[in-house]
Amino acid sequence: MPVAVSRSHPSHVPSGNRLRQQIKWLLLLRVSLLSLFLGISSFLQFARLELTLPPAAAIVFFFIFVYLFSITSAILCKRVTRFVPFAYGQISADCALATVMIYYSGGSHSIFTFLYFFPIISAGLMLFRRGGLTFACVNIISYGLLLSSEHVTLAAQLPEPIRANIGTAPAILMQSFLIYGLSFVVVAMLSALLSERLARTETALDQTSRHLDYVSQLYKQIFDDITSGIITVNADGALTSFNRAAEDITGYSADEVISRNIAELFPGLQSSAPNMERPTIELTKKDGHSIPIGYSWARLNLPNRTEDCRVYTIQDLSRIRQMEEQIRQNEKMAAIGKIAAGIAHEFRNPLAAISGAAQVLEQDIPSSSINHSLLAIIIRECTRLEDNITDFLQFSRPATPEPTWIPLAAMIDECWSLLRQSAKFNEKCQLVMDLPANLDCWADQHQLKQILINLLHNACLAMEHGGLISIKAWEESPEQEQATTLIEIADSGCGIPEAMVNDIFAPFFTTKENGTGLGLAIVQQIIDSHHGTIKVQSTSNKGSTFTVTLPLPQDDLR
Repeated sequence: MPVAVSRSHPSHVPSGNRLRQQIKWLLLLRVSLLSLFLGISSFLQFARLELTLPPAAAIVFFFIFVYLFSITSAILCKRVTRFVPFAYGQISADCALATVMIYYSGGSHSIFTFLYFFPIISAGLMLFRRGGLTFACVNIISYGLLLSSEHVTLAAQLPEPIRANIGTAPAILMQSFLIYGLSFVVVAMLSALLSERLARTETALDQTSRHLDYVSQLYKQIFDDITSGIITVNADGALTSFNRAAEDITGYSADEVISRNIAELFPGLQSSAPNMERPTIELTKKDGHSIPIGYSWARLNLPNRTEDCRVYTIQDLSRIRQMEEQIRQNEKMAAIGKIAAGIAHEFRNPLAAISGAAQVLEQDIPSSSINHSLLAIIIRECTRLEDNITDFLQFSRPATPEPTWIPLAAMIDECWSLLRQSAKFNEKCQLVMDLPANLDCWADQHQLKQILINLLHNACLAMEHGGLISIKAWEESPEQEQATTLIEIADSGCGIPEAMVNDIFAPFFTTKENGTGLGLAIVQQIIDSHHGTIKVQSTSNKGSTFTVTLPLPQDDLR
């Protein structure tokens, strides 16, 4: 990303804001100098020195005029937008005022001839070389006319101070003119050179400042936006910086941890040797939960400092651990899939033969016989094994979903009716639905039925003494995210112990005596194949709530 810097102004085009400030200083300098000259003039008047000065009343009138002019200029300075012409006008006025003061205070013998230098210096500083040389020429012309006026034919009409010096030698006047004229040019060049160099320095300083501001902002943005937590500590172990990612990982805000000791907050970060590649520890967050993190640290080499400062980088490994667990689970499922076909052939065919033979024998044996009861047990257990093998094969080789639009209320009614027909159904369980009548769900019909039957069946099993099962469903359409259908199934049963909540979707995990531990694993597998999610919230002896989220197609055409 390029750094935005201001362009240098040409030497003859001053900056507007800079020129405005300089004009204000010019007006202040004018008033200050005139006040000083008023005091000098008054002192000379009372001292009655043999110097040429206008009458006191004329001096007072002149200074009142200059003050009013300066006040008016200060007011206009706040309103004008073209500062260069305004500056030319103000300096021209200063030249005219200086000429008037020199003219009426003795002409070539005036003690105020040096006043010509102030407009030239001001022009050089404000308007650079062109302005300085312009007003040097203006003052040379003014001073030349002033000297020439002492030797014209109308000299008798000039004021008394000038008429007294009419006999001054022309050579002396020419010498005075050349000296002052050359001085005007030199002062103009020096002031312009100084001003241009100062302007270039200010421009370079401004560019450097802007670049440093940009780099500082860039580093701060990187520091805040990087996904790894960054923590810096000083030689005493006190935290000096704490970025946004570190706040998200630890749960602490930067204001809470700055200046606190790292050993107090995160003692595990101090235990590793610096040559360890990427140590991992269990870090306790602000809310008391522990999470796995990987971290590293290095000495922080700050300029002109020798303290043992350190910088730590930390990263939350919870997601990585989940991915590793998922990979292990996938590897396990791949191994299961390889033996699934063998299990089907080795178990299914003998079970079918045993079950069929037992059913034939059952028909020939009286129901009162003990052998009839034994055959019934054989048939029941064969059926259970057949169901377990079916679940096992389905879990190891899941079918690819073929989603369609499914009326959700009708599907829930159908699943509930199938459960009620089961011999083990608890009649004390009741179902309450709270969902729009026309709500459709985008899913594979057969697989959605499996999800609902499994979740409803588990809810019934959790309520041995009966209870209420509540089903809610709705659609959500977050901004800039894919729309989803949410299905919430809540029961008032025994709940799930907190230690088991993270294990209930694992294959073969079950708390039931005759369970296979594949029901919820199959549910999660189906939901994953639909690119959805399932979450559970449970409280012991109060019940559980399962929330299924299924995405809707991008082009919702119903």
